[in-house]
Amino acid sequence: MQRFTNILYVVTPDSVSEVALERAITLANLNRARLTVVEVIDEIPSNIKPPDGIPSPEECQAKRVVEYQQVLEEKVAPWRSNIEIQIKILIGIPFLEIIRETLRNGRDLVIKGAESSGLLDRVFGSEDMHLLRKCPCPVWLVKPKSPKAYSRILAAVDVDDFYPPEELSTRHRLNHQILEMASALALAEFAELHIVHTWEAIDEGVMRHAFVSLPEEKIAAYIEKERQQHRGNLNVLMNETVNRLDQNSLKQIKPQTHLLKGHPRKHIPKLAGGIKADLIVMGTVARTGISGFFMGNTAETILNQIDCSVLAVKPPGFETPVTFED
Repeated sequence: MQRFTNILYVVTPDSVSEVALERAITLANLNRARLTVVEVIDEIPSNIKPPDGIPSPEECQAKRVVEYQQVLEEKVAPWRSNIEIQIKILIGIPFLEIIRETLRNGRDLVIKGAESSGLLDRVFGSEDMHLLRKCPCPVWLVKPKSPKAYSRILAAVDVDDFYPPEELSTRHRLNHQILEMASALALAEFAELHIVHTWEAIDEGVMRHAFVSLPEEKIAAYIEKERQQHRGNLNVLMNETVNRLDQNSLKQIKPQTHLLKGHPRKHIPKLAGGIKADLIVMGTVARTGISGFFMGNTAETILNQIDCSVLAVKPPGFETPVTFED
């Protein structure tokens, strides 16, 4: 099962930060992982020339770093007796510095409190969306009302088989990553595990077109054939996952599958709300190999509709566009 070994927790200036910090510490304990707590602060422009007797921008910046370090030390002090925690103050644009820290030190999970977007049609703020699109490792965004213990975890997978062979292989490995993470978390949380795949009968619309006028029984037979194909693909993935679990683990998480006809951007948020999911584990990357696309429209639409925490996973071989250059 997927284990995290090098966790990066990002402090945010609101109450959800405390909930997310407890989640990060619990996860680090369960995985015996290294935990680093960071906060990103603005850079004071070095080209400002203060009046005589006023500290230079560099001196002010250094003083701010010390002050923020002291606050972080106080924040993590209650947990230091149980776990080793490193702290860091990063300077610059938050999402860029978080991703650079991830690249620099091989972090395998970023966890932070979800920021409020302030927009009615967006659930996650701009910094979070940058991380979801571009961070090379999984990103776990904890919602403000997230419970301390999860009861239901939803894993969204894609077992469509119409992709080119190379992409089909990548998506298959991504499905395994999603299910391994979701299964491990469900075991740790004593939570139910729900697995969803949505499917569409692509030619149904054409078959129902007035100029085609096929008998309804032929259309129904085609739809059923497509459903059976997707059910078979999902069963194969489930069997591969089940074979990695022992019987006690299997009984504990009680995996339940949901095969839903229709578009994922409609049915996945609806299912998440219907089962009252505490966390959704999902992939966020668009078609692999398409330059410049770091998140699919479907993933963005789903993320803008769900009201629970999210653990976003990138496929093997994903390369972030963020570099160490300015």
